[in-house]
Amino acid sequence: MSKEKDIDKALFNAAEKVRKNAHVPYSNFKVGAAILAEDGNIYAGCNVENAAYPQGVCAEGGAISIMVAAGQKQIKRIYITASGADPVTPCGGCRQKIREFAATDVIIICHGVDGKPFEKTLDELLPYSFGPEHLDAVHLNIKNSGESK
Repeated sequence: MSKEKDIDKALFNAAEKVRKNAHVPYSNFKVGAAILAEDGNIYAGCNVENAAYPQGVCAEGGAISIMVAAGQKQIKRIYITASGADPVTPCGGCRQKIREFAATDVIIICHGVDGKPFEKTLDELLPYSFGPEHLDAVHLNIKNSGESK
């Protein structure tokens, strides 16, 4: 088995393990996400719903928070699992959260566990995205023009 396939299997297993712990009393739709960070570790999160909808947390956001809490800031690969046959992609808000910590060529694997997974790059899921480098350019232009932040 290739190294990438081994990583994907580990990501899938981590996403599935944590998905079982999702708190979804309203939608009954459990989602798990596992991130491979730059340090080589896997950080996983599940969705957590709240009666004060939409105050819940998506699986991807939970995994990102855990990764950041561990001191990591760079996503190398993500695997998302949910029930059903259709691959479940990150919501719009999570795509933007992923964009904060991932290059646009990072692979996101989306998997409805009763079907087949598919892989897309972040750029394919969030084309023409706005990322941290856009703000860096703004700050650089302000600094170069003599204005203060």
